[in-house]
Amino acid sequence: MFKTIFLKVFFTFIYIGISLFAYSQSDSIINKVKIPHPKDSLLSLNSDTSQANIHSFEAEYEKLNLINYPAKLKPKRLITSLAVEGSAYIASLLLLNYLWYDDYPKTKFHLFNDGQEWMQMNKIGRAMTTSTFSNFCYYSYRWSGMKHRQALMYGCAVGLSYMTAVEVMNGYSSGIGFSVPNMVADIAGVSFFFTQQMLWKRQYMKMKISYHPTQYAHYRSAVLGDNAVERFFKDYNGQTHWLSIGSSLFVPKKSKFPRWLCISFGYGTEGVLGNYNNPELNEAGGHIPEFERYRQFYFSFDVDFSTLKTKSKFVRLLLLAVNAIKIPFPALEYNTKGQFKFHYMYF
Repeated sequence: MFKTIFLKVFFTFIYIGISLFAYSQSDSIINKVKIPHPKDSLLSLNSDTSQANIHSFEAEYEKLNLINYPAKLKPKRLITSLAVEGSAYIASLLLLNYLWYDDYPKTKFHLFNDGQEWMQMNKIGRAMTTSTFSNFCYYSYRWSGMKHRQALMYGCAVGLSYMTAVEVMNGYSSGIGFSVPNMVADIAGVSFFFTQQMLWKRQYMKMKISYHPTQYAHYRSAVLGDNAVERFFKDYNGQTHWLSIGSSLFVPKKSKFPRWLCISFGYGTEGVLGNYNNPELNEAGGHIPEFERYRQFYFSFDVDFSTLKTKSKFVRLLLLAVNAIKIPFPALEYNTKGQFKFHYMYF
């Protein structure tokens, strides 16, 4: 039990840290301060403007930008990035092996098909995690001075290789196994990040999550969580995964339509107390009421905090860290029981 709680808390802090760095380094943040480049103004005056003055104005302009990537590769920064990533890569795998895989006997490498478990909620979460890791690696390389495409290729490769290493460890564990569906989810997460960066050099579409407490953990706390922290990760009935699409993607630049507003499509489950089906008894021998398992689909709105203007780096970090969480909004639900429901405020 201690190992499980520690593991969940540890990776929560890792995820928050990665999210803070990755989202705070977003290319789109440069556009938050709309200041005309002084060089353009100088060139429009006359040809007698001295080159020295242009360089002086350029230096001042660079100070006004919230994010600036080096024009050339900086070896010291690259070494720092590689050292931090390498240390975190190795340390987290060793810690994961101790906290998680020590509970399962080692065996020969084998496959495990868990594609139907938990109605695919865990697969969506896996895709979100892989996308976040790739995001972090990409922006650390951009901070080191790598060009966009090179940083993107290396970042996605490292992010995918990390999750692949975790899956290989699963393959040698008797209680789990190498999951092809997990790898499909990992590739989907990397592709989600890679495609947007290639097309737009920013993330117009964001994977987000929301959570609310449910009654189901009470009936099977050993599986769905004994406390609030565990239930956030384990109780899929309370989780909803969202795809938030920023209005900046489809609204003309000259439009006064709020660019912070997003449309969101959500997916969740209800009545799920087991991976494939619901047991009649819990681990303590207590009776579990019969709950119908079904899927839920949502339509709602959201806020893209990366579009909000601020000159405060601290405020920006706070806003962009929250950007991984879906903001409560009214929502329309359709479920596989054939029901439409309206939630005046859903989270």
